[in-house]
This record gives sequence, C-alpha cells and structure tokens, in this order.
Amino acid sequence: MPEVSDEDFALIHRQVRDFVRRDVVPRENEIMSDDRIPDDLRRAAADMGLFGYAIPAEWGGLGLDLTQDVELALEFGYTSLALRSMFGTNNGIAGQVLVGFGTDDQKKTWLERIASGEVVASFALTEPGAGSNPAGLRTRARRDGGDWVIDGHKQYITNAPLAHLFVVFARTADPRPKDPGIAVFLVPAGTPGLTVGPKDRKMGQEGAWTSEVTFDQVRVPADALIGGQEAAGYTAAMTSLARGRVHIAALAVGAAQRALDESVAYAVQNTQGGEPIGNFQLVQAMLADMQAGVLAGRAMVRETARAYVSGEDRRIAPSATKLFCTEMAGKVADLAVQVHGGAGYMREIPVERIYRDVRLLRLYEGTSEIQRLIVGGGLVREATTRL
Repeated sequence: MPEVSDEDFALIHRQVRDFVRRDVVPRENEIMSDDRIPDDLRRAAADMGLFGYAIPAEWGGLGLDLTQDVELALEFGYTSLALRSMFGTNNGIAGQVLVGFGTDDQKKTWLERIASGEVVASFALTEPGAGSNPAGLRTRARRDGGDWVIDGHKQYITNAPLAHLFVVFARTADPRPKDPGIAVFLVPAGTPGLTVGPKDRKMGQEGAWTSEVTFDQVRVPADALIGGQEAAGYTAAMTSLARGRVHIAALAVGAAQRALDESVAYAVQNTQGGEPIGNFQLVQAMLADMQAGVLAGRAMVRETARAYVSGEDRRIAPSATKLFCTEMAGKVADLAVQVHGGAGYMREIPVERIYRDVRLLRLYEGTSEIQRLIVGGGLVREATTRL
C-alpha cells in the first residue's frame, strides 16, 4: 500500500498542477534566457515537498510510490524540463540508491536533508566510454588502509555545479561472471581532489545544469560505501535506472501533451487564406497522430508504473515504456513545429523549446538503442528459460 492515500494524493496532484501551470509556465522564457530556475520558484518547490516527494515519510519525504510519481511527472513535463531537473535527482536515482541500499547511518546523515532540498544530490555514473551501460565504467576505487581512494572522470552529470553530495559509481574489481565489480560511494562536494568543471553548453533544457566531474585521489572513509558492501553497487544502479526510466517516460508524455495543446490552440486561432488552419484536413491529421501518441504513452506509463510497484515487471516494461514514450515525444514535437509553420522555428515559442528539450530524453537514463537491447534480450532470455 502507498504511504499516501488516494484522497491525499489528489490534493498533492492538484497543488503541483496549479503550481506548474500558474507559476512556472508563464516564466518559461525567463528560465530559458537566464539559464536558471528563479530562486522564488526553487523555494516554492521546496516548500511543497518536491525535493523529497518520492522519499519515504520517515526520512522527511512525502513517500509517493511510482504510480503516484508518474502522475506528478506528467505535470512536470508540461513545462520547462529544467524545473523537474532541479529536484529530479534527489527523488530519483541518487535518492533511491540511498533509500534502497544505504545503511541506517547513511540514511540518517543524508536523506532528511535531501528531502528538504537543503542538500542537492548528483548521480555520477556517466563517463567517457561508459554511458548507458554501467558495465563499461573506468573510474576506479581502491582500498588504502581503512579508506577508499577514487580516481576517474565523469561527464554530463546533472546538478554537478550545484551539488552538495555526489553518488559515485566506481569499479573496485575487474568484472567476473555475475559480478561486474562496481560499487557506489557517497562523496560530499568539497572533498579534496573532487573538481567540478564549468557548466556544459547544451542544445536545450536551459536551466538544468550539467558538467564534468573529476576525481583525483579522492579519499573517502569506509562508511562512504553504499550499503557497507561492494556488491550492492551494480544492483543499486540497475534498480534505480529502471525506476527512473518510467519517470522519464512520464515526463515525455507530459511534454508531448503540452506540444499538442499548443498546436491545437494555434490551429484554431491562426488563419491561412482567411480560414483557420485547423479546418485543413492535413493539419487535423497531424493533430490526430499527436493525440494518438499521447494517449498511448499515458496509458503505457500508468500500466508500467503499476507493474513496477507490484513487482510484476521491473526491467522489460520500464525500458519498453521509456523507448516508446521518448520516441513518441520527439515525433509529436516535430509535428508541433510543422503545425506552427515558420512560427514554430522561432525562439520564445513554446514548441521550439519543447522540440529541443525532448531530444535529450532519448539519450539519458539509457539511450533508445540500449532500451531496445534490454527489451529484446530480455524477451529472448525469458523464452529460452521456458524451453
């Protein structure tokens, strides 16, 4: 049973929806031009509990399960994706690693501050040569007395310029059958040898900061090892990524819904030859394809979240859902620009920003190609075991 009842969640959902549409949507161009989330919106999000909505109540969060999480993600996707990025890692892969695999002391030290927004967490997994597949990690951690010493280089790390805590994946041994030799460490910002590079300049998602992070002889104590054991690392990565993929899929559906809404409004209000373009059958056909994708994606996200929470499917369905929904959002955004014509190519028109923002969704938390391998390989393995 979820920690939050349906009745209480309905209030939370309504509050988030109002916040997104009343307070954030009108300021999307400000976020884009300034490349940052305004401080008052950050404070409002923290006051609403958004930095810890998926963290259990015992650690100061709201305790929403994944079926509730995706309903909020549908709302977050409706506006600038930088808003969700601000607190997404706290609730997502960084926070969930601690919730699922941290020791009691690690949870006591970090989770309440993560849930309140006092601490911004950053998930340091991706590196040159090891993006969607954690098995390719080159960052190393070695024992030195009672400590661990970490050396390596990470890239495209969300929230790194703002982070107070890095959840770092590193190789502690050469991979062996059924043991990839990967562990996870908690590394506070400011630890000697940890260097955060300048903000990346990206195609889209202005206001969501990423950068490179370098570890040069970074020394952390033994209790920085998540779960107190090396073996927890790879399981933590796979579990957290699968959950995050469902969340990203819901974001994609939310963004596609916004692109559709903007396109319908434009088609009704704008004319060609004195007639609203919404009366043209080819425009209606584009709107119909957009609507079909949004409806299918929303249903898929909700069903996959249900199956994840029940334990029925925590691998194949999350990957299939992320694959479908993020690809669908890209197609919908492209059609939205087409419906808008030349206006859709202009900065400060919502569909132009959406077109750029959603492109990243097919890359992070596992590329579309990786999702295809997970789904196809998983189906073959399941069929093989039944022979």
